[in-house]
Amino acid sequence: MNQTLLTILIFAFLVLFIVSPFAGLAGLMIMLLIAAFFFLVANVFQAIIGSDPNPREP
Repeated sequence: MNQTLLTILIFAFLVLFIVSPFAGLAGLMIMLLIAAFFFLVANVFQAIIGSDPNPREP
């Protein structure tokens, strides 16, 4: 769950960097935003399904 929250936070910062008035590398940031969006969707889907990405062995 912490990974999902961290991904959401990073995604929010990426959106903030793209819409900032001093975004000199906006094209590169948009590609990074698309990649981050796919990671965000995957992590949220994984949190909804409930699978543990790091299962603990007994």
